[in-house]
Amino acid sequence: MTATWVLLSLALLVALLVHGRLSPALLFCGWAGGYHLLGLISERELLESYANPGLAVLLLLLLISLVLERAPLIERFSETLLKGGERLATFRMCLITAACSAFLNNTAVVSTLLGTITRQRHHPASRLLLPLSYAAVLGGITTLVGTSTNLVVNSFAERAGLPSISMFQMTTVGVPVALACIVCLTLVARWLPVRTGDDGGPRQAYFLEARLTAGSPLIGRSIEANRLRNLDGLFLVEIVRGGRLISPVSPEEILHADDVLIFTGEVEKMQVIDRFPGLQVFGTRADDLLRSNLVEVVISSDSELANRTLREVDFRTMFDAGVVGIRRGDKRLTGQLGRIPLRVGDALLLAAGADFAQHRNLARNFHRVGGAPLHPKLTQPQTRWVVGGFASVIIAAATNVLPLFAGLLLLLGAFLASGLLSMAEIRRRFPFELILVIGAALAIARVLESSGGAAIISDFVAHVFGDLGVWGAFIGIYLMTVILTEVVTNNAAAALAFPIALSTAHAFGADPTPFVMLVAYGASAGFLIPFGYQTHLMVYSPGRYRVMDFVRTGTPVALVYGTVVLLLVPRVFPFFP
Repeated sequence: MTATWVLLSLALLVALLVHGRLSPALLFCGWAGGYHLLGLISERELLESYANPGLAVLLLLLLISLVLERAPLIERFSETLLKGGERLATFRMCLITAACSAFLNNTAVVSTLLGTITRQRHHPASRLLLPLSYAAVLGGITTLVGTSTNLVVNSFAERAGLPSISMFQMTTVGVPVALACIVCLTLVARWLPVRTGDDGGPRQAYFLEARLTAGSPLIGRSIEANRLRNLDGLFLVEIVRGGRLISPVSPEEILHADDVLIFTGEVEKMQVIDRFPGLQVFGTRADDLLRSNLVEVVISSDSELANRTLREVDFRTMFDAGVVGIRRGDKRLTGQLGRIPLRVGDALLLAAGADFAQHRNLARNFHRVGGAPLHPKLTQPQTRWVVGGFASVIIAAATNVLPLFAGLLLLLGAFLASGLLSMAEIRRRFPFELILVIGAALAIARVLESSGGAAIISDFVAHVFGDLGVWGAFIGIYLMTVILTEVVTNNAAAALAFPIALSTAHAFGADPTPFVMLVAYGASAGFLIPFGYQTHLMVYSPGRYRVMDFVRTGTPVALVYGTVVLLLVPRVFPFFP
């Protein structure tokens, strides 16, 4: 009976994660705490989940990546990557991105190329940004440190008494999978649409608002009479009047004082608003605003702005900047900008103040699409010794000269001693939420296993795929993991799938290693939905994508990925060695 209730509670957890209103950290910690209060996991076991060696290694990697992401490894030749034919540029970009993502933080790699791809004029940005995100995912499956999911799976394996995953154990399967998918991406990227104005310039459609000041001659006249219907590059979509939304806007609609007019269109076309006396954008004339310091940013997955409105967070005080426009993929937004709940991946057009660049919370909250970086880059000598030090740690761990944890700890100490990383920066960007989620997920996975819930699901998998033997169960575990990673986060998918995969391996008397590796590969196979992986959200608005763009392009990539994984994993890691 306990196992049944645990499975029902986990089904509710997955449903709430899919719903998205509550943060994963709150849900996972709530579930882990609830299991402890119900006596399903002891205090010692719960605390041990947060003292897991794999989690400690992940934390050190994330802190070291704060320095590595400032190394200008890709910028120097990023323009060269995109020259030539579109297919060649896509292939070259994906190959370099995957190679970098094998060792560097995926979000840092994508953030580095995001502005370059958006501004370049060689190829449509919408044909490159989605392959960029996919390539970062593919690079992560080639090494142990390529993505946090690999380290999470490794921590599960260690806790289960299985051998640890070595630094390059995933490479034998990961590299062929990545290469096959990159070739597929090169061919199917042409299926991605070319959005209007998508020529690498800044002409992107934003939702802008303009207020009608008192005394304007426009007041008391209709939209048609004021000639606000057919503006060059802008379209009037809504009017907000006293908290009431008027949409669609009729040509006969009479304008009132303090009306807020919502336009959609190209930022460069804002100056047409200056033709209308008393109509102001962000409290000033539009041409003055265009001459000011406009900055385009994307809300990061660690941002404290997610699910909050501009009014709630007092945006101007936090960042010394005001939001001129908001863009969310190719989706139409509605209502006043200050009342729209922000989402991870939203693109914001900011009118930056003089102190904007000095605010120390920028890197945590935003990825910058264009212009100067949000944090200073390393010099060439600094880059050489930072990259050399990290490479030395990786080589030492791969050759068993020094454990990865010890090497990373020494490197972190060197970064702090040299001043390349400060305790203040660590405090600002410490991954509290990720640590809470993974620690709680480890505890939940332990409950799933100890309660017998994992055994029930593995028995069900064995029953459904029993006629196909261990191969059928293997395919079933992969499909389950992929579905979980599409609807929840990749780390959560790994946490839920691992105990089930382990129980299934034991039920068939098979070596657990191929099932462990399968969970690691399957938990990174998020190609169909943009909301489950942070790099997908980073490119969602700059590329002006729709969900169907991910489905159309991601489906063949997911099929190639799954086919190669299912064929190679049992060959490299046999079921019955």
